[in-house]
Formats: sequence, C-alpha cells, structure tokens
Amino acid sequence: MNLELVRTHLEELGLCHAASVLDSRSEQAVKAGWSYIEFLDQLLQEETATRRERSLKIRIRAAKLPTIKTLADFDFGAQPGVDRRLIQELATLSFLDRTDNICFLGPPGVGKSHLALALALRALEEGYTAYFTTLDQLVNDLRQADLKQRLEKCLRKYLRPKVLILDEVGYLPLERSTANLLFQLVSRRYERGSIILTSNKSYSEWDAFLGDPVLAAAILDRLLHHSVTVNIRGESYRLRDRRKAGLSMPPPTREVMPA
Repeated sequence: MNLELVRTHLEELGLCHAASVLDSRSEQAVKAGWSYIEFLDQLLQEETATRRERSLKIRIRAAKLPTIKTLADFDFGAQPGVDRRLIQELATLSFLDRTDNICFLGPPGVGKSHLALALALRALEEGYTAYFTTLDQLVNDLRQADLKQRLEKCLRKYLRPKVLILDEVGYLPLERSTANLLFQLVSRRYERGSIILTSNKSYSEWDAFLGDPVLAAAILDRLLHHSVTVNIRGESYRLRDRRKAGLSMPPPTREVMPA
C-alpha cells in the first residue's frame, strides 16, 4: 500500500484527521490483522468524531454560553425540590420538537442558570443551534437597534436559533417601550422556537417589573401556552458554600414589621 498516495487522496477529500492518523492506524491494522473494511471503518469513525467535536465547538462559541454547565454536575441532593425525572425528560430534547418553552423560577443562587445552560449544551451536542443572553443584554440590544432603525435585523439574530436562553428575567424593571420590544420577540418566536428562561419573579409579579399588566398578560400568554415551569425553592449554593467554608454570613436585611 502506498501510504503517501492514500494520504494525498484523503487530504484532497478534506479528510485531514484521517490523513494525520493514517500511519499509526495502518500499523495497528497490520498488528491486529484488521480487514480492509475494518481499517477503513476505523479511519472514518475517527474522522467523523473529530468533525463532530469541531462542529460542537463552533456551535458553543456561536451560542455565547458564558460557561459550560452539564446536568451531571448539578447537585440534585442540594435541591430536593427539583424533579430529577422531569429534568431528565427535558434532557431528551423532545420539547424542541414541540417548540415548548421552559421556565426556571426561584430565588438567586438555586441553580436556575445551571439547568438552563445544561439543557442548552445538550441541544448543541445534538446539533441544534442555541443563543444565550440576559434580559438586560437583550433589551439593550433591541433598544439600540430600534433607535438606529435596525430592529428587524436585530430581531432575526434572536429568532434564528432553535433555542433561546433568556437569563435573569425580572432582576431589573423595564420601561413600557422596552417591554414592548420583549413582547415582539416572544410573540414572533411563539410556536417557532423554544425559549429557556430563568427568573426570580413569580408570574404574578411580572406586572410590576414589566410596568404594564396588559403587556405582561400578552407576553405570559404566548410564553406559557406551550411550556414547562420548574419552581426551585432551595437554598442558594453560594450562601451554603460560604457557610461550609466557615465564612461569616452578611447581616440580614432589616425589615419593618407591620404594626
């Protein structure tokens, strides 16, 4: 076998990884007594795996994930209120085929963003597209685009991915005009693409941070029509870790009790 000629053909076909391991795999094939088909299958398997890994890295970079989180890393023992079977069902990604939304609700530090990012990673691993943003980043982006008369182009960036991860919803109040931009996005993604959302506000509190009960109702109507809500009511991971480390806790916020 003329290995240099075979390597040249592989490179011309764009099978660069197969070309790079040709020598070692041919030696392995001789020692193990592989057939030609077994040898070819090994080369193609490695080429395919390398391409999948490279493609995943590109999708992760395009998704703008702030960090990599996996479901295997999530501490279900620390959050017993989280239904592990439900999360495992969501990890099958069947919700993407139905264009369902997922809403993680709960106080800060209980793992909402971790679960959202882990599901986003699962989607990316299976070849879907995803995009991560906080609500603050989103509305600032849309507002600036609207001022420059580029709103439609900006909206397409958030409409294009199969799943949009919208983090930290409700941490800051929105002006009505800004909330209307959020409505446009949610309305146009309705039954077209899934949203994975995290929020520290219950749905009854959305009127206040959106500044308009009618607009809040319209957004929630579209967001929750096809959706799964996961309420997390556990202790903050950060506060628990501080206590385990023996660090003093910040003094509690003083509240005025009603007479």
